[in-house]
Amino acid sequence: MNILIVETVWMGGARYRFLEKTLLTTFSILPTLQARELAAITPIQHQVTVVNERFSHIDYSIPYDVVLINYVTSTAPRAYLIADSFRNKGIIVVLSGFHASGLPEEAKQHADSVLIGRNEAGWITILQDLAQKKLQPFYHAPPYSTGQNLPPMNVQLPGFILTGAVEATRGCPFSCEFCPETNIPEGQVYFKRPVSEVIEEIRKIPQKTLMFYDASLTTDPSYTKELFNAMRGLRKRFFCNGNADVLAKDEDLVRLSREAGCIAWLIGFESLNQDTLDSVGKKTNTVSDYKQAIRNIQKNKMTVIGDFIFGFDTDTPAVFEQTLNAMKKMKIDVADFSILTPFPGTPLFTKLDAQKRILSKDWKFYNMGHVVFAPKQMTATELLQGVQWIYAQYYHPFSTIQRIIRNLPRGLYPFFVVLARNMVTMLGARRLHHKKSL
Repeated sequence: MNILIVETVWMGGARYRFLEKTLLTTFSILPTLQARELAAITPIQHQVTVVNERFSHIDYSIPYDVVLINYVTSTAPRAYLIADSFRNKGIIVVLSGFHASGLPEEAKQHADSVLIGRNEAGWITILQDLAQKKLQPFYHAPPYSTGQNLPPMNVQLPGFILTGAVEATRGCPFSCEFCPETNIPEGQVYFKRPVSEVIEEIRKIPQKTLMFYDASLTTDPSYTKELFNAMRGLRKRFFCNGNADVLAKDEDLVRLSREAGCIAWLIGFESLNQDTLDSVGKKTNTVSDYKQAIRNIQKNKMTVIGDFIFGFDTDTPAVFEQTLNAMKKMKIDVADFSILTPFPGTPLFTKLDAQKRILSKDWKFYNMGHVVFAPKQMTATELLQGVQWIYAQYYHPFSTIQRIIRNLPRGLYPFFVVLARNMVTMLGARRLHHKKSL
């Protein structure tokens, strides 16, 4: 079969961004990895084309036998447009991804079949069923088994890719109510690839720099230490996600990450209010650990990239200034500020929908840059303006230059990360402020 696999642009990757992409991520691959994984395991008798819309256009004139489109909530309208265009030509369409997994019945309106969850086994079954002309409407993710393998991502993509991608583990046992990744079927099951397999894949990645797409490389510190030990000598540089509790308490892991080539740790701090964290099930975060986690990373000459979310039920209009003041004291190097978004399929969406607090189900606004629900202790306008304000304050030119200079002693790669992320986001924040002033 002649197969097209479409990676529509995910506005922000593992985390959505409120402003434009930074220089660092502009040249990276930041949709999900699922489309490439499915391409990698497709049997060799099939011809597979992978299209990332960031870099290339879809050729609708090619007579594909089947088109798989992977998408998230904010790109659902675009995914459905592509799907409908192919179906109008009589071509079979399969939809997959977080949004399709959260709302499979909606997805089915635009597809011949829906692949639910991180479901490589289902994709192979789809191809077999297509050959036998018995395609089913839905393919649910089977329970993970200890013998199940995660596929590699060794698929050549068009365009200039500065940063490679790899997945050593999958799933997250911590079920935060707002997270679309852990709330898909089997998303809370934690699975580890053999370290030797991951190392072999990393060796084959042509890029010098790569990103671990794992939800967290601190979920099993013993496994991660084995991985980092094996990575020493590969001469790669990488970014990875981690949880504040382990990074604060396990100094050996932090040190090993630096020796393995780590440039920066991305930490979902989410909030500086412990009551907020407890209310949404963020069990890995204890606010009193934050400062030590940051200190451990920075003393090993790595960068801290912090994610913060605003709009929780415990948040008042004062949360923005309180967060900014605390961040300055903790000396976080780069920060992303997002608006809480109730993605379909999450407990948060179910709760807010039941409370009739969802303001819009126009999915293109579900990019963590728009307010799509009614906050509890502030207005929607206060929430939006508060996030815009903290962006403008944190990325004020003077503060930005201070952070850049502070990272000079950490080496070329960490310095470049801080320089690129801070400068580009600062310019974006200033343009946004200028537009508001007009």
